[in-house]
Amino acid sequence: MPVHPALPDTLPLFPIRGCILLPGEALPLNVFEPRYLNMVDDAMSGNGFIGMIQPRETGPRDLPDLERVGTAGRIAKHSETEDGRYLIVLVGVSRFTLTAQPQMKTPYRVGRADYAGFEHDIDGPQADEAGVDRAGFLALLQRFFHHAGIEADWASMEGAPLSAITGKVAMAAPFDAPAKQALLQASSPGVRRELLATLMEHVLEQAGLAPPYGPSDRLH
Repeated sequence: MPVHPALPDTLPLFPIRGCILLPGEALPLNVFEPRYLNMVDDAMSGNGFIGMIQPRETGPRDLPDLERVGTAGRIAKHSETEDGRYLIVLVGVSRFTLTAQPQMKTPYRVGRADYAGFEHDIDGPQADEAGVDRAGFLALLQRFFHHAGIEADWASMEGAPLSAITGKVAMAAPFDAPAKQALLQASSPGVRRELLATLMEHVLEQAGLAPPYGPSDRLH
């Protein structure tokens, strides 16, 4: 049974490689393929949920294998463009484990979702900044953004919880699909932040821009 009564046991699946949705975060999507336009129509006429999940590089090209963990998101905004595309915003509610893909008479894939183990996704991130070098983490983030050519509102970040910053960066940063999946499946906001810092450091090191401090100095 779902950990929350609003969470459906069966979800339409939207597989996008390199794209993750974290609980509590918003993901804007531009939907244009006919099968996924159909999926959005069905979701809007039903419970409003869509399962975001990454496809793997294995399996048939038109039906690739899927990652084991995805996120159930609810459609929070929906509009249609003049050329028939849908612009939607999904808000992440809870991660799930994909347990099966039942055969359905739909042009899109459908999955059975098990939410066990992700109960805290519903409650929202817990405060986990005790003992963390916030200034060091933000300095690393700023150097990474500068290297990657990403603009940010640093004034708003100064007062934002690290868990919120981490979630938004984990979704938006240009890491590869396996790294994105590892960030999605992190067991806690603190673990996700440490992994994010390691990934950013690796990118900087590869570019010859290694930070002047190590992981232990950065986070503790």
